[in-house]
Amino acid sequence: MTESAIQNVAVCGAGVFGLNHLRIYRALQQSGSPVRLAAIIETDVLRAGKLEQEWGVSVYRSVEACLADCRTGKLHLDAASVCVPTNGHFQAASAFLAAGIDVLVEKPLAASLEEATRLIELAEQHQRILQVGHLERFNPAVTATRGLLNGPMFFEAHRLSVFSPRSLDVDVVLDLMIHDLDIVLTLVQSPVSQVHAVGLPILSRKVDIANVRVEFESGCVANFTASRVSTERVRKLRFFQPHEYVSIDYARQDLLVINVAAKTALASAEAMAAGLSMQKPQIPQGEPLRLEIESFLECVRTRQRPEVSGEDGRAALELALKINAAIAEHSIRAGLDRYSS
Repeated sequence: MTESAIQNVAVCGAGVFGLNHLRIYRALQQSGSPVRLAAIIETDVLRAGKLEQEWGVSVYRSVEACLADCRTGKLHLDAASVCVPTNGHFQAASAFLAAGIDVLVEKPLAASLEEATRLIELAEQHQRILQVGHLERFNPAVTATRGLLNGPMFFEAHRLSVFSPRSLDVDVVLDLMIHDLDIVLTLVQSPVSQVHAVGLPILSRKVDIANVRVEFESGCVANFTASRVSTERVRKLRFFQPHEYVSIDYARQDLLVINVAAKTALASAEAMAAGLSMQKPQIPQGEPLRLEIESFLECVRTRQRPEVSGEDGRAALELALKINAAIAEHSIRAGLDRYSS
């Protein structure tokens, strides 16, 4: 492998998600993949000092300082992971894109549709890769459903987590539910026609639990429940299509397919039971984040469109913001705003 073939990457933001990106880039590097962790950007002084000792690479206090070294030739970067809080996504990602560096941005793509649109424009203008970190797209159980789609008409998604102070800069819709919004948008491939939603702040000042019903122009309906104040951790998606039921367990990377032969669908209960076919396909296990980063690096090498493009990230963000608007409207209509302080 030549030196020029190695991709130099930076990780911007070394919080929980940033540390996972660091871990995977280093693991890929140590396994012989053509990638090198070249820099870390972290604004926290104490954390930055520890990172330099632990990872043995240059640690910068700002994106601007990092790019200044790139301009002088002291540092060369091909790609960067942006793992800062959501309100900093645009500033960091736009600076990298303008500098000719390919970018993987953690979800959600940006804090507003305007910022998301501008990032897409910058990527196109500078001919850069812009990938959004909807990692469930790379979950092996989700990947395995692609060949099973046959006009799904009803989805039921549950994503529950115990409370954590992580990601409290956004509500539960942008923190957790957006994963399932992205998956369903990808599987349905139809414009949204209606959104009904309710949500409540429980332990934080933002909505911590939400229930949503989304209707699509195709006639498909999707129900989403997301909570970050649950007593258990659940990551499941189920969908129904003609004569078939498909259940995905994201955490276990399991897929269950129950099929009812069309000729027995309207027959007696005994005939229907006899016509049931239950399958649990063997799915190769894999860490979604590692698969996501490997896919990103492949796009950097080949210049192909990312699996989760900027446009995909914007679509998920647009639906999430519509849901938040519906939650706010419901809160006023139901008089829930009187409980806020």
